[in-house]
Amino acid sequence: MAALYAAIEAVRTARGLTWRQVMAEFNGQSGVQGRHPIALSTVKGLATKTVAEGDGVLAMLRWLKRSPESFAGGNRRVDASGECLPDPRGQVLRFDTVKIHALLDARRLERGLTWQQVAAEIGGATSSGLSQLRKGGRIGFPGVMRIARWLGLPVAVLIRLSPY
Repeated sequence: MAALYAAIEAVRTARGLTWRQVMAEFNGQSGVQGRHPIALSTVKGLATKTVAEGDGVLAMLRWLKRSPESFAGGNRRVDASGECLPDPRGQVLRFDTVKIHALLDARRLERGLTWQQVAAEIGGATSSGLSQLRKGGRIGFPGVMRIARWLGLPVAVLIRLSPY
């Protein structure tokens, strides 16, 4: 998260933007007035927090023109260096948590694992948290990165377009 904040700050400084201008670009880049605009405190909190709301991170990454994988540390099992986030075409990028759950469940069944075993292999996840993804909603970052790594998929595959 600190690296993401540092990248945003570097681009902001290089472009001579105020934080107000950065936030306007984050929240207006899709051309849709979102129901959940990103708050400046969320962005500045990246400097010290270890988790952020995933959909907000997608907007930040899109602004930076970088993939989520470009911020993944450690041993990467998926080469997504050529993967770009989709152009939202007047919509908003969201993590497709229903799809993520379906992919996790299919892999879990294929390997004969329990949800507890899946959570343990992913690390930093709980079986109840993974099961709750089937209801939709939000997901944290970098937790979604650990899920993508476990699935062996680029993060861009786990994204959907939303009208808001």
